[in-house]
Order: sequence, then structure tokens, then C-alpha cells
Amino acid sequence: MNPESGVIVDAPLRLELETRYLAYALSTIISRSLPDVRDGLKPVHRRILFAMRALNLDPGSAYKKSARVVGDVIGKFHPHGDQAAYDAMVRLAQEFAVRYPLVDGQGNFGNIDGDAAAAMRYTEARLTVAARAMLEDLNLDVVDFVATYDGSLEEPTVLPSRFPNLLANGSTGIAVGMSTSIPPHNVGEILDACLKLIREPDATVDQLLEILPGPDFPTGGVLMADRGERLAVYESGRGSLRLRARVIREDLPRGAWRLVVTEIPYQVPKSRLIERIAELIVEHKCMFLEDVRDESDEQLRIVLEPRSSRIDPEMVLAYLYKNTDLETRVTMNFNVIDHGRPRVLDLASLLKAWLAHRFTVHVRRARFELARIGERLHLLAAHLIAHLNIDEVVAIIKEHDDPAPVLMRRFELDKEQAEAILNLRLRALRRLEEMEIRKETAEKEARAEELRAMLAEDRLMWSAIEGELRKTRQEFADPRRTELAGAPPLEVVLKPEDLTPRDALTVILSRKGWVRTVRGHEEIVEEKLRFKGEDSLLMAIKAHANDQITFVTASGKAYSMLADRLPAGKGFGDPLTVLFNMEGGDAAVWVMAVDPEAEYFVVTRLGQGFRVSGADLIASRKDGKQWLTLKPNDVLLHLHPVRGGEVAAISRGRKMLVCSLEEFPVLARGQGVRIQFLLSDEVLLDAITFRPEDGVTLDTGKRQKNFADLTLWRGRRATRGAMLPHGFLSGAVFVGTGISPLDAGKGYTREMF
Repeated sequence: MNPESGVIVDAPLRLELETRYLAYALSTIISRSLPDVRDGLKPVHRRILFAMRALNLDPGSAYKKSARVVGDVIGKFHPHGDQAAYDAMVRLAQEFAVRYPLVDGQGNFGNIDGDAAAAMRYTEARLTVAARAMLEDLNLDVVDFVATYDGSLEEPTVLPSRFPNLLANGSTGIAVGMSTSIPPHNVGEILDACLKLIREPDATVDQLLEILPGPDFPTGGVLMADRGERLAVYESGRGSLRLRARVIREDLPRGAWRLVVTEIPYQVPKSRLIERIAELIVEHKCMFLEDVRDESDEQLRIVLEPRSSRIDPEMVLAYLYKNTDLETRVTMNFNVIDHGRPRVLDLASLLKAWLAHRFTVHVRRARFELARIGERLHLLAAHLIAHLNIDEVVAIIKEHDDPAPVLMRRFELDKEQAEAILNLRLRALRRLEEMEIRKETAEKEARAEELRAMLAEDRLMWSAIEGELRKTRQEFADPRRTELAGAPPLEVVLKPEDLTPRDALTVILSRKGWVRTVRGHEEIVEEKLRFKGEDSLLMAIKAHANDQITFVTASGKAYSMLADRLPAGKGFGDPLTVLFNMEGGDAAVWVMAVDPEAEYFVVTRLGQGFRVSGADLIASRKDGKQWLTLKPNDVLLHLHPVRGGEVAAISRGRKMLVCSLEEFPVLARGQGVRIQFLLSDEVLLDAITFRPEDGVTLDTGKRQKNFADLTLWRGRRATRGAMLPHGFLSGAVFVGTGISPLDAGKGYTREMF
């Protein structure tokens, strides 16, 4: 329907939707979500400060209830929800949220733990000195005013903003199709950069970074970014920088130590950070920490207790930076409202926009002051006439019922001057007052001449602005809180095993799947070990506490756990079914300490083989991972680290084959390829990888011999090979592989071969 004529008009639905959505988007962008480049405020924040000024809540005045402020804001200027207005007001008062608070709050305004503020009826507020500087000269016609939403009052379109709020306190917001994220900065550095721009208008962002090197957060922290990273962000107006907590090491008696977090990254709730660290400890993902405690009072203090003083604290921190909010990425997007339109500006443009606003404010203030001086000089001239002609003026007033027209004709005055004379008090007609009038007139004329010169020459106006900036700097500048550090070293992906002490352990696995560890690498004597019932030793391997131990089952699944987490002591240990989600009837047949960087060679009884990386043998979940596919009636024979580029295999038919390891693929999962051609009733007796210069050593149980020249047995993979020499035909195996674990279903023993 046409709103003017009331006539219903047909229109394409698509066009109408686009038009209305565009209007909504523009309203959201300009009137709600993005800050103005001149004062750094969104409309709701500007209205809060203006309403508090109207309530005379100056820094030196008494506090008033926040509910009173919010009532005036939503009733007179901002017709939205009271909670939304109160939340915006609360943020302006939080010292951990804004670098220079604009609202001085009394009561519970929230805390760094993430707790919400008390209800508005319980808290009180007034303006801060910084807010007063934002509102300064507002009554001197330095900015435009517009009617409020109901037309009953007027409100400023922007604040004069002697304080550089946009960069000093930053801003965040999400609009329709765009957002803004401007971090806080140090006001002293901002003003120094502005002074440089006044002296050198063509100064580049690179030059400004010498003075304004980066954000300065209210919660401190350490900014991990080199100059190149920061320059790229400030030149483009977009990017992100890495921010870390400040952590110190406290040394304790007997070589012990602990880590203490004294500053956390910006906008990270302290309670959530502590909960995350505690969660890692409880879930055994942070085995190098014993405890985390919050000892904060007025100063933030989070204590991290290590499990051992032998752990490298730098590695502990590297792991925590990777897995917790002790390190965050600070998004920077300098998207602001500039001349009524959203724009992404670089650092120099942001500062120039604020300086241009201050120039406009100074020009309008000068014109306003000049007009007021003219009005005052006009009245002072009338007062001087009255003093010089006091007797005649008194006589006219006594003789005429309406003396104003007579005074105007006699002394060539206008109506305003005549009224000024008539309104003079008798006490103001003394001789001393005449001298004061002449003095004030001279001062006003001198000031008027100064203002005319400033309005006529920009150089003089900028000189006045420069003096004001120096005064503002002296009033608000404070030390930087956020430390600037270079880019961190290349990121290393740390795992719990990297942070676990490398204590020697021996892992003992029984045939029925019970596992335990004992300290040291002493030789294990099976007779001295305790087992439950008819259980017995399957394998015992030497490892370290920070090794990943992988258990391989008869079905070809791998289950992994850090050695330090395995049950320890002289008891029976724990069954693997308790430690992992193993399928019923699937028994462990192999255990080994896996090096993720190493390569391993897999051999099965039916002669299948392939190479596999150590990383693929480590299962990250309790459900394990299927990495070996077995043919029917096949079982795992060997799983050993690759020792060289050659492979030697012996079949049950007394044939030995030597081939190149390169003939075997590297697989993350599979059944591999044929190692040696086997007859239908044959199985593989043994296999080994070796270096050509080392040769292989055969063992029959009665004697051993090293074979350096293996030309006779060399061939391609999957061929038959050649017969072993006489004397090595009876159950020969390679020295160095050991006897493979026995599959419960097959029951292979050495004597069978």
C-alpha cells in the first residue's frame, strides 16, 4: 500500500524484501553496531553519557542509582530494553573490559571471573574524568544536535571527545554482514602519534608504529607479534595478533618450582580458564601438572603446580598455550562509521579522522566564542557610556516613564544596549567598575583578535590543538600494561609424553591380558613374577615413562596409552579390558613402545608384510584403531622398528629370501603384500630387516653363524628363495627378532619348526 495515497500497488516481492532488508541492515550498522570514528561510541553509549551529564553525575558529585540513569536513557533517548542499556553501561564501568572506564561504578559491576553485575537497583554510578573530557564544551555549539525519537528533546549526533576514545577503549560489534573489533590502546601513545601527524601530516603507518606499537589491554598480557605482523594489521585495518598470559616462575626449596599466572588474555574469564586447566588434569591430558589453584585477591594469581621439578617449565607453558586460553588470537577489524558510511580504515586514517573532528570542534568553538565576545563587547560599550555620562543617564531615567527610547536617541544605542543600561545596579556605577569595564573590553578584544587569526589561518588552529593534546596527555597518560614481544618460535605440537619425565620402566604383559609396570630396566625373571591363577608372562619390554605403549590384539587392532599412566607396582596390574574398550574375546598378542617418528616392519605368519609409521600405530581413543587386516587363519608374527634397507625371511620349508625393503609399501592400514612365496602348507618362520653391511645371523638353538654374503638368497619380493646351508635346516631363526608372541588360537611354539 502506498502510505501517501492509501492505494494498494502491486510490487515484486523480491524487490520489496531487498528494499526493507537493506533499510534494516543500514539501521543496524549505523544506529546500533558500529562506532563513530570521531568519538568511538555507538548510539547507546553516547546516550548513556549524555543522560548522565543531564543528571549532573560529574566525577565529583554523588553517585545515583543505575536504575535512575537507565530510566532516563530509555525514556528520553534510547527506546530499547532496559537490560540492554544497563549491560552497555556496565561494560563502560568494568576496568577489566575497557582500558579507561567512562562510568565510575559503585557496587557489583561484575568481575574478571565472568560473573554478571548486580541488578541496576543495587548499583550506583557517575561519570569518570575521561567521560567528562568526552562531553567537554558540549554546550558551546561544537557538535550538531537532533531531535530525540519522540521529538520532545534534543541529543548530540556525536560528542566533542577531547579524549581519543575509539582507540583508547576500543570497540566490538556485529552488524548485518559486517562487524568491528578494535582493541584498546595506550592513550599516551595515541596522543603522541597524533602530535606526530600534526607535525608530519604525511607520516606513514610504519612511522606511526614507532610511537604506537600495538594494543594495550586493561588485563595486560604479552603480545606475541613481530613488527611485520603488527604493520600488516595496522596498514590493512584487518588481521589478528597472538596474546599470551603473563606467567612467572617461582622457585621453591630443594630445586622445586611452580608457575604463577599474574595476567590473563583480554576478555578471557578467569573461572573458565581455571576450569579448562582442571579439566585437562582430571582427564589425564595434562599429566605434567599436579594441581591448579586460584589464589587471587585484588591481584590476579593462578598457581600451577607441576608433578615433577624435572619437567621443563617452557614445555609445560607451550602445551598450555596450545590447549587453553592462556594464549588467544585477538581479532582486529577497524570497521567504523565515517561520514555516515561504514569503512575499514588503517591506523593513520583513524587518527586523522579524530584529529579532523577535533579541528571542527575547535573551529565551531572559536566561532561560538567569537560571537559571544561580540555580544559582550556590545553590552560593555553601553556600560561604558553609562559610566561616562552617569548624571545625564540618571536624569533621563528619573524624568521619563519610558527612558529606553530616550537613551537610544541620546547616545545612539540599540534596544539591547538601552536595556542593559537600565538593568545596571546602583552598586555597579562606582568608579572602580569603569576600570573593570575597560580592562574586560581590552581582554575581550585581544581574545577576539586571536580567534579571528586562528579562524583565518589553519596553522594557528592546529597549534592550539597541539597544545590541547599535550594537556590531555599530561592528564590521562599512564604506563603501558601489555608487553610487546617478538613472534614466538616455530610452533611445536606438544603431547603429554613430551612433558612426562623420562623415567625407565619395564612393561609386563601377561597372556590373559593383564598389564603393569615396574621401575628400571632390570632383566625380568618370569619365575619371580606374580600372576593371577594360571596366567603367565607373554612379553616384557623396556620403555620409559613418556613412551606411548601400543598393544596389538589378535584381530589387528591397536590400543595405546602413555607408559606413565599404566598401573604400576608389584601386584597383578589391571586387565586391558579395564584400560580400553576392547571387544570381548580379542586378546593382546604384542606390546611395544612406539616412536611416532620411526618406521616399523609388520610380518604375519602367512607371509604378508608392509611398512607402517609409528604415528599410525598410536591410537588416540580408548576404542582403539584397526590398522592390520588379517587373512583367515593368519596371525601377527613380528612388529619391529626398521633396522635397515634389506629384508630377510625364512619359511617353514627351510627356504630363505633376501630382498629390498623398498619393495614393501608404507601403509597406515591394510594386510600388506606377499613377502615370500609359500606352499599351501607352509608358514613364515621368521623375518628381519637389516643393513647390508651387517648381514644376518642365524640361530638353530645350538649354534649361531653370521652370513655377510647373501648373494645366493637374494631375489625379488614374493619369490621362493634358496635353501639354507646344511646344519641350519632345523628350526633356524634370525638373531635379534626374538620369538614372536603366541596366538592363543594357533599355539605356535619354537619346537613346531
